[in-house]
Amino acid sequence: MNLPYLVPRLIRHFMPEGLTRFLLLRSIVIRPGLETMSPRDAVNRYLEVLKSRGDSLNGKRVLVFGYGGRFDLGIGLLDAGAGHVILCDKYAPPDDSHNAALLPKFDSALFLDNGRPRPRPGQMTLLQADIRDVRPSPEFPPVDLVLSSSVYEHLDDVGGITRSLVALTKPDGLHIHYVDLRDHFFNYPFEMLMYSERAWRGWLNPTSNHNRYRLWDYRRVLEKYFEKIEIQILERDEAAFEKARPRIRPEFVSGNLQNDSVTLLLVIASRPRK
Repeated sequence: MNLPYLVPRLIRHFMPEGLTRFLLLRSIVIRPGLETMSPRDAVNRYLEVLKSRGDSLNGKRVLVFGYGGRFDLGIGLLDAGAGHVILCDKYAPPDDSHNAALLPKFDSALFLDNGRPRPRPGQMTLLQADIRDVRPSPEFPPVDLVLSSSVYEHLDDVGGITRSLVALTKPDGLHIHYVDLRDHFFNYPFEMLMYSERAWRGWLNPTSNHNRYRLWDYRRVLEKYFEKIEIQILERDEAAFEKARPRIRPEFVSGNLQNDSVTLLLVIASRPRK
């Protein structure tokens, strides 16, 4: 029994969401994603992928799926040439105190609405909704580009959400998703794979949800909704997987160590199937 893992996991599972959000934004115990910690690096990472394809952000309508509540990433994408940015997050409300500090420098993109900083509609759209409830319309035309980082592993309906994102994407649109397959208790990258679904859901799954999808699970879903997918393995940890292997449940093992030990993916998907 791994008590150094189980005790914090139990606490995290039952922690009120408000407290979780407070700790996350301050990087206390819970580590935020790259968009929150270093939005400039997040923008540059997307730009490098586009550059490698001979593409750019210029004039594109961009949907950031799971932006985390801070507007820095959207502003960075606009500065890099995006025509319009949609910041979507069902769970993260705008971080008003942080975003207010951006106003003096970025007043062309932000304004005060009843004392709260908000994106200017001509520059950015704020979408705090379940993406499955959003439909293309004259007010919400399809996008050229869908971006996310360390979001897909938290989805509770990977297929349904992917289908909805595809419905909002132009026929020649592109998706770029960074997916972290590690247990987010990073000292134990494969520990979450040792528990039954009942134990995980009932006692250990964090409030942010971790779906425990593996490489082949993502490939199966993506092939259903895109004609062309490229999955790049950015990191794997064979030693940690081999050490954990005797206790990992069989449904999380393919038998191919190269696939089983993957910890970080880059997904580039195009030609969405409508």
